Amino acid sequence: MAQAAEPGRIEERSFWQATMPPMPDRSGRPLPDAADVVVVGGGLTGLSAARRAAELGASVALLEGEQIGWGASTRNGGMCHPGYKQALSVLVREHGEAKAHRLYRETIDAFEHVAELCATRIDADFVRSGHVALAYAPSHAAGYAAAVDALQALDMPAHVVEREDLREEIGTDAYFGGIVVERSAGLHPGKLIAGLAALAEGAGAVLHEETPALRVRPQADGRSVVETSRGAIQARDVIVGTNGYTGGLTPSLRRRILAINSYIVVTEPLPPSVAAEVSPRGRMFFDSKNFLYYWRLTPDGRMLFGGRASMWPTSVARAASILRRAIIAVHPQLAATRVEYAWGGRVAFTFDRMPHVGRADGVTYATGCCGSGVAVMPWLGMRLAEWVGGAAPPALASLRFPLVPAPYEGRAWFLPLAGEYWKAKDRLAAREASRAG
Repeated sequence: MAQAAEPGRIEERSFWQATMPPMPDRSGRPLPDAADVVVVGGGLTGLSAARRAAELGASVALLEGEQIGWGASTRNGGMCHPGYKQALSVLVREHGEAKAHRLYRETIDAFEHVAELCATRIDADFVRSGHVALAYAPSHAAGYAAAVDALQALDMPAHVVEREDLREEIGTDAYFGGIVVERSAGLHPGKLIAGLAALAEGAGAVLHEETPALRVRPQADGRSVVETSRGAIQARDVIVGTNGYTGGLTPSLRRRILAINSYIVVTEPLPPSVAAEVSPRGRMFFDSKNFLYYWRLTPDGRMLFGGRASMWPTSVARAASILRRAIIAVHPQLAATRVEYAWGGRVAFTFDRMPHVGRADGVTYATGCCGSGVAVMPWLGMRLAEWVGGAAPPALASLRFPLVPAPYEGRAWFLPLAGEYWKAKDRLAAREASRAG
């Protein structure tokens, strides 16, 4: 059961980190001189890669610069669903129907992989709740019927909800219709991470915390040396799963990833009657703005509400204030509800808004989930381990990974300008919504 924050004070900490199972201290463990596979990053991707590589018989050392699960893996909204940031229609337009369907079906496999883990090996409060994509303006709902047809063709049960029927799904009149997608689930990310760590160690992987990887030096014999803050390890293969926290270890990836800050608040527990009003069916929600909101009830009946509060440098406290106003705008019935937790973290965006898998800088990587990684990254971590073990790569490996088209070496100086453009588009959509009443 969650422990409430101190009365009258917002705890600037991930709610999931505050309520996850206790984790052992994995810092200070002796590093091996060599390992078959060295995994960099102790989140969803890295832990899954470490587990699978160990299951396949490899000796595995996982390196995490902070604590296991410290990054986005325990800072997200716990919304697990198939699909990418890019709509299925965009994938069909850019890649053709056959390839688009292969790409999308991999995310269905990814979702079902997490579902199976949570049903059989990890207690992560996994509930197949479904989600609702909400139209912020009338024009945003124009393609919903076609989108539903495309999803249903891929065995993704979905249906359109007209504006007059939205109250059956959500306790607000702020939106202009929606799509209900049934194959999705809410979960507790902290419990998922704790479970994945236990599975990785149970398979034989050794996890090292507070051990940043500094550089990878490919060797003439095809192996690599991974230099860390505590010594060097020789590796047959190196797998990197650092996503929004990618740095100088992989220079070519850093030039292809935009690390965007996202923020989340969690309220005090809602009275059951209020929880039933704001989310009658226990769905998860996200809207169609560029500066989107996403929200859901937590397993203990709190409101979790997140979004891109600002592209300018800001504080957690200021972001929490912005999101508190947003909660009330969407759900006025929560005006007197107190926020207890607030935090931020980095989301890895790519220029084409797609995850990417490949090999570069002497490593095999998966990165750029664009805020939709709870389902896909554990599966991609598993697939990376199988790939370095001799299996075929996932379909994502066939995509070209574009550079960010600006002078850029990891510091996205232009993001505030892009943010103002996106905000302007949202203001235009708000005017359309206001005219429509």
